[in-house]
Amino acid sequence: MIASRNIGPVAAAATLLAAAPLSAIFETWTWLIQSAIAVAVVAGVAALTRLVRAPLWGQVLGMLAGLVLALTWLFPSGGELLTFLPTPGTIGHFADLFTGSMQDMRSYGVEVPDTDPLLFITVLGVGGVAVLVDVLAVGLRRPALAGLPMLAIYSVPVAVYVDSVPPVPFVVGAAGYLWLLVTDNVDRVRRFGRRFTGDGRDVDVWEASPLAAAGRRLAVVGVAIAVALPLAVPGMTGGLLDTLGGGTGNGNGSGRAGAGGSSGRIDLFASLAGQLNQSEVADLVKVTTSEPSPFYLRYAVADELRPNGFQARNPSGRPVNRDLPDPTERAGPGVQQTPYRATVEVTKSLSMSLMPVYAEPVRTEDLNGNWLYDPNQQVVFSNRDNSRGRKYSFDYIRSTYTPAALRAAQPLPADHPVRRQLTATPGPVPEVEELVQGLVQGKRTDYDRVLAIYQHFSADNGFSYRLSTESGSSGEDIVNFLTNKVGYCQQYAAAMAWLVRSAGIPARVAFGFTNGSKRDGDTYTLTNLNLHAWTEVYFDGVGWVPFDATPSYGVPGSTRSAWAPDTDAPERADTAPGTPGTPSGPDASAGPAGPDNADRDTDSGLSLAGETPAEQPPVWPWWTAGLLALLALLAVPALRRLALRRQRGGRAAGAAMAAASNDAATVDGARVVVVGPDANRARADAHAAWAELLDTLVDFQVRVDRTETPRGTADRLVRETFSDDTAAVGAARLLGRAEERARYARDPLTGEPLVPALRAVRGALAARAGRRTRLLAAVLPPSVLLRWRTALADTSGRMVALTGRARYRLLRWNPRRLLADRAAR
Repeated sequence: MIASRNIGPVAAAATLLAAAPLSAIFETWTWLIQSAIAVAVVAGVAALTRLVRAPLWGQVLGMLAGLVLALTWLFPSGGELLTFLPTPGTIGHFADLFTGSMQDMRSYGVEVPDTDPLLFITVLGVGGVAVLVDVLAVGLRRPALAGLPMLAIYSVPVAVYVDSVPPVPFVVGAAGYLWLLVTDNVDRVRRFGRRFTGDGRDVDVWEASPLAAAGRRLAVVGVAIAVALPLAVPGMTGGLLDTLGGGTGNGNGSGRAGAGGSSGRIDLFASLAGQLNQSEVADLVKVTTSEPSPFYLRYAVADELRPNGFQARNPSGRPVNRDLPDPTERAGPGVQQTPYRATVEVTKSLSMSLMPVYAEPVRTEDLNGNWLYDPNQQVVFSNRDNSRGRKYSFDYIRSTYTPAALRAAQPLPADHPVRRQLTATPGPVPEVEELVQGLVQGKRTDYDRVLAIYQHFSADNGFSYRLSTESGSSGEDIVNFLTNKVGYCQQYAAAMAWLVRSAGIPARVAFGFTNGSKRDGDTYTLTNLNLHAWTEVYFDGVGWVPFDATPSYGVPGSTRSAWAPDTDAPERADTAPGTPGTPSGPDASAGPAGPDNADRDTDSGLSLAGETPAEQPPVWPWWTAGLLALLALLAVPALRRLALRRQRGGRAAGAAMAAASNDAATVDGARVVVVGPDANRARADAHAAWAELLDTLVDFQVRVDRTETPRGTADRLVRETFSDDTAAVGAARLLGRAEERARYARDPLTGEPLVPALRAVRGALAARAGRRTRLLAAVLPPSVLLRWRTALADTSGRMVALTGRARYRLLRWNPRRLLADRAAR
């Protein structure tokens, strides 16, 4: 077997391109560099073994040995010979890395960091696929089968992603596979020698032919359909139609409530804003707890502050069904920790990769190992499951703090990881820095500084609650909020966290549910209007402490604490239930009716405190217009068929007599014009009637043989279809005789009733056809569809030929051809 010069390197490159979807899993590109090294070693060893004409099994052993050497050099254990020769200790090290990769897969969420175990298993997998692709594409000359191991690489991100895998890596991998197929075909052509045209001209192997151009176009169209179809079809992915569609919504485009996907890829603020502004109220969570007055049920945090605002960092942790951290270990004076138990039932309206829990869970039930717990963020998440329709229980610790205990907390050292990471801001904002300096001036403890910032967001300073503000948490958004002093929980939580960070104290934004206003004993029913955001501040030796700066009157089910009291409480102390300033009914916790709550009612489309809900524009005109457009589109083939029938019928109706030849004669001294039939007109009418007959046969699914003569077609139609219908037999024979005379005779048949004959044939065919055939012939005539398909194929063929001719003319100026022609001279 002659060794191929090109397929081996192309197979290696195609393997690396097929591994492109793995970029959606890792945070950096280290995996790609190491995988490229391993694949290059495998390809080099394969080329050397083929150079010495080793058998296929020898090539496989050589490639596996090269992969082991590459892994030894990339992941050394410290006891290798010459840094790349493995030893028994190296094999044991590989076993440890493999075992560690299993643990890391369960511990980290997408996107994963560059840990040695995960990098090892990735390079091992890509290198193994490179060996298989080389064997199939080069050794066995079956490049099409090489797509199977390439597909195995793509299945990895599909298995670990909650959302759909991004389409761009799929396109890159598909391009590599197509490249491999094209290279193999070109190599096969080269094995037969050189190509020549009919006039003896040499044709370059890369010069396009119409068939090859059509094949490439089919490949491109196939890849485009494979990418576009999952994005467009509902239910296949959370793709284009889900983004554009409605539903309960979540503010980031998803059709359902919730985050949808891993927390590192969602906009929690947009999700919160979208839910609070929904015109429909949807029950999302039911929670039953033994705690008399629980704090907020939380599900996510945003702890990374970027120029565009707070973002959620990818969580990482260990399975939630194992031992969880014990928060009682850091209990101290002034910190009271009480155990409670809760049961959460998530409705089918909430689908996300995060699970709502109270802070500091210590044990869970009814959650499998796919759910992980991040002790730093205190969130439960999954890279494979979602929360929709789940019911689970857990034990948790509720920590409460006295102001004295928080004042006793010492500031974190400047090099402490928590302070270094969670006090970072994108850059100094002069307005924020000036405000913070004025608020914390003279405050000696971190708690007093935080309390001063917290108390700044009060009605005494002009702050009010309103949902109609723009969503955002960037520096510009915060400055606008601090200036206008109007916003909702998103602005309050992000602004306080930003100000606390500017004071040098770690802070983040937490997301969850308030206690709402639907309570039945120990059970709380939480809706999309109970979604909330608040600030959490870190104190040394205490941990994360919640502060909710949002005015309590704007948040149903708001909860305050001794260390973060309600700054606006004195204003509401004298208001008794039933007075004009106090709402009544199930949403009483929403606060007094006023301009702020009126704005909330208007934006959300709800009727709280007796207001009239905002009118929604009717949707029936859009449905009607869409239905009419669909009917019009479906009616196009039938209208086209009707137009053709009328056109041909009008032509055939004039076949009886047409004034075409004017022969003058004199009779009894008078000039007489003799009107005779027009042969050309009669011949055209016969052709039109025959074309209508053939289309009628196609419409009623009667076989049409274009190679038959008109008489043969008429005889077969009589014999197979109209044997017992005298009128139809005569009509069919008349149409056949007229077409035959029009084609072959000097004088065509004239004066015959062709239109009634067509009607008789059509009526006889309709009487013998089934209901489905008659319906299709009337609504979607097969003859029209066949004509359109034929026209499309002809147009495509002409375009391919035109493109081929254009490329041929361009290839005449190919530098390689010009040089060859000059050398020949």
